[in-house]
Amino acid sequence: MRSLILALSVVLTGCSALNPAEWISPYQLDIPQGNTVSEESLARIKPGMTRSQVRFVLGTPLLNDPFHADRWDYAFRLVRDGKLAENTRLTLYFNGDTLARTETYGLAKPQAASEPAAVVVAPATQ
Repeated sequence: MRSLILALSVVLTGCSALNPAEWISPYQLDIPQGNTVSEESLARIKPGMTRSQVRFVLGTPLLNDPFHADRWDYAFRLVRDGKLAENTRLTLYFNGDTLARTETYGLAKPQAASEPAAVVVAPATQ
């Protein structure tokens, strides 16, 4: 009987090292928050556009600060499995009713039309 209790205690002690909470977790939803700004829509934004033109392309800004009436912020944040997967921000500055400049964080800046596109030449195969 003693050997059975000893064997049982050794087995149960060994199983306590396997913590199910470490490898089993509840499902967590992906949580997108904010305005999604694609590279195509960002490329369509040009200085000199009016506020209504910008709103037509990008939609209503997420943050419209009453203390900074000439600034619009488009923020986007995506959390997957409880971890931050994507965090982007586009800030537009207006001078009166026209767009003066843009600032981006986490977004690829669009290539200007005057800049040549990068050309990749693959070696010829035989």
